[in-house]
Amino acid sequence: MSFKLGIRREDKNRWERRVPITPEHVKILKEKHGIETIIQPSKIRVFTDEEYKKAGATVSEDLSPANVVFAVKEIPIDFFKPGKTYVFFSHTIKGQKYNMPMLKKMMELGCNLIDYEKIVDEHGRRLVFFGRYAGLAGMVDTLWVFGQRLKWKGIENPFTQVKQTIYYTGLNEIKNHLKKVKEEIEKKGIPQDIAPIVVGFAGYGNVSKGAQEILDVLPVEEIKPDELENIHRGYSDNVIYKVVFKEEHMVKRVSNTTSFDLQEYYNNPRLYESVFHQYIPFLSILMNCIYWEEKYPRLFTKSFLKKNFSNKMKLQVVGDISVDINGAIEFTEKTTTPDNPVFVYDPVRDEIIDSYKGDGVAVVAVDNLPCELPRESSQSFSETLLRFIPDIVKADYSVDFENIDLPIEIKKALILLHGKLTSSYQYMSRFL
Repeated sequence: MSFKLGIRREDKNRWERRVPITPEHVKILKEKHGIETIIQPSKIRVFTDEEYKKAGATVSEDLSPANVVFAVKEIPIDFFKPGKTYVFFSHTIKGQKYNMPMLKKMMELGCNLIDYEKIVDEHGRRLVFFGRYAGLAGMVDTLWVFGQRLKWKGIENPFTQVKQTIYYTGLNEIKNHLKKVKEEIEKKGIPQDIAPIVVGFAGYGNVSKGAQEILDVLPVEEIKPDELENIHRGYSDNVIYKVVFKEEHMVKRVSNTTSFDLQEYYNNPRLYESVFHQYIPFLSILMNCIYWEEKYPRLFTKSFLKKNFSNKMKLQVVGDISVDINGAIEFTEKTTTPDNPVFVYDPVRDEIIDSYKGDGVAVVAVDNLPCELPRESSQSFSETLLRFIPDIVKADYSVDFENIDLPIEIKKALILLHGKLTSSYQYMSRFL
C-alpha cells in the first residue's frame, strides 16, 4: 500500500507563510518511511515550490490522492473531502463560534480531525507548538511599540532602535541588534523619567519563555513579585527588571485562606479572584502569556484601568500574546496584524485608536505572531511533529476509536473520528 500526505497551501492572510512540514522532513519521510508528499503551490510560502520538488514532493493543486492532509491554520469549509483525515490548528476546543461552521461541515462529511493543540504529554504539556515563536516575535514587537510610544511622549530612549519583527531577516539579526541596544543601556543608562523599567510576564510556559528569551538579550535582573513594592529603593538604571507571575501570584481564594491549591484553581476557578491589580502600578510593560477561558478571573479589567488611569501611569504597553478578545486583558478589543500591530485603548472614553499614540495604554495583539518568523518557526514546528507523522499517515481510520493504532499523544488529539466527536470532546456538542 502506498502512503501519501498532503500539505495545504496557507491562504488565511498575506502574512501566513508558515508550513507544518519542511522540505528537509519531506525528504526524510520519503527515504525512511516510504511516504510521498503532495503540496499545493504557493507564491508566498517561506519554502518555495522548487525546494519541495528537490526534496521529492509533487507540487499539485489536487490533494485528493493523499491519505492525510496537514495544514497550519483553519481550513475553508469547501476544501474538505468525505472521510479524509485533517491535521491542523482548528481553534474549536473553546467552542469558538467563527469555526463552528467548519466543524459542522467536517462532521457532515465524516472527516477525522487531529488538532496540534491537543497533542500533549502525560502532564498536559504541549508537544507540537509555535508558542516559543509567538513569544519571540511578540516581545520584539512590544519593545518596538514601547520605544515609539516613549518617543511620542518626548522621552528619548534606547528602544527607538528596535524594529518590528517583520523588518528583520530572522532571529539571529534580532538578537545581534538587541546586543547593541544592551551596550547602550549599560553605557548610558535608562532615562530617569522612565526608570526603573519593569517588564512583567503573566505565565511561564512556552510563549512566556520565548518572550523572555528576547528580553534576556538585554541587561536584565529578575526580581520576585513581592519585591515590586520596593523597586524604587536602590534600583539600577543600567538594567531592566523582569518579573514572572505564576497562578499563585495572580489569584487568591475568595475565602480568607492563605493557601493556594493549583489543581483546585484549575478545577474550581470560581473559588478564586484576581489580585493582579496590585502589581500593575509598578510595570512598564506587561506581557500576557497565559491560557485563558471565561471561567477564569481576568488579569486586567477595564474598570480598574479607568479608575486608576492618568497620563503619568507607568504602564505603557501590553503585549497580549494570548489574544483573547475581551479576555484576560479585558480591553483587548480586537486582534491586530503585522502591518498594523498596535492600538491604544482610552479607558476614559472606552475607545481604541489604531496607533501607538494617544491617551491610554497601547496593546499589541497580533494573532499570528509566529508568521513573523516563518522559516525558523516552521523548522522548529516540523522537527517536533516529525516523529508522529508516519503513524498519523499510516493509521487505519476505518476502525473504531479503541482499535485505532495511533500513539497515545495523537489519539488524545483526535477530536473527530468518522465525523463524530470522540469521548474527550463530547462537551463541544453544546457549541454546535
